[in-house]
Amino acid sequence: MILIAPIKTEKVIGKIEIENSLRFEVAFKATKKQIKDEVEKLFSVKVVSVKTLVTPKGRKHAIVRFAKEFKADDVATKLKMVA
Repeated sequence: MILIAPIKTEKVIGKIEIENSLRFEVAFKATKKQIKDEVEKLFSVKVVSVKTLVTPKGRKHAIVRFAKEFKADDVATKLKMVA
């Protein structure tokens, strides 16, 4: 499995509405293409971009931005990140 868990910080929750994006902890060897494909398949959405970063603790995070016609809010609700 490529997606490990959604990241639920105050900053990430704020960017759901502003940037239409979510942040996930992902497998360290996962590529942007693999992350995009898995998010599109799991949530039936269109992903515009994927940005990755490695945290100081050695974990890999992916910032996934959705197409305008799909709302990050809807995905966050499915993941029980927001009410």
